[in-house]
Amino acid sequence: MSKQAKTLTKEELRRVLDHIATRKHSIRNRAIVTASFYSGCRVGELSSLTYADVVDEAGKVRDEIRLKAENTKTNEARTVFVNSKLKKELQQYANAYKPVNHQQKFFYSQKRSSDGYTPNTLAQFFHFLYKRAGIVGASSHSGRRTYISNLASFGISVRVLASLAGHKHISTTQSYIDVNDNMKRSAVELLA
Repeated sequence: MSKQAKTLTKEELRRVLDHIATRKHSIRNRAIVTASFYSGCRVGELSSLTYADVVDEAGKVRDEIRLKAENTKTNEARTVFVNSKLKKELQQYANAYKPVNHQQKFFYSQKRSSDGYTPNTLAQFFHFLYKRAGIVGASSHSGRRTYISNLASFGISVRVLASLAGHKHISTTQSYIDVNDNMKRSAVELLA
């Protein structure tokens, strides 16, 4: 069985974001990373997003992003709920990146902006980003796994988590949850 992607602590995510701030395309890269960590989307789903999927006609980031069935692993459409933190991050990027054609990919690639990232090139983006930031064991799936684990630590039902993640079976969702000492400590304090 292959090792699961590392879940990142707040400090590790901060280290990644600090690294991004020193590089080219920092606004776009920050939006990609925060989208991974605060939406729980797979890289294939993130790479499929168009500008119109994320931004409305008035130039505002949507509260809900609809993923088309053909763009999800399960071939089932689902809604991604955009929290206020993610909305702020995506809005900063949308304000800086305004393609003429709103059917263009939301996350442009500096090599071929009209095509944007593919799932493979976005996975490579994450691989090299984590490597350069010194985060060992992280992959393109780390944001998704961290998203699910963090929500679980707040006591969110596994059924809600499965729905948010687009999993057909709750056993799949359960395998994403990284249990740590802080979660255990919080659990036993509920008895006090």
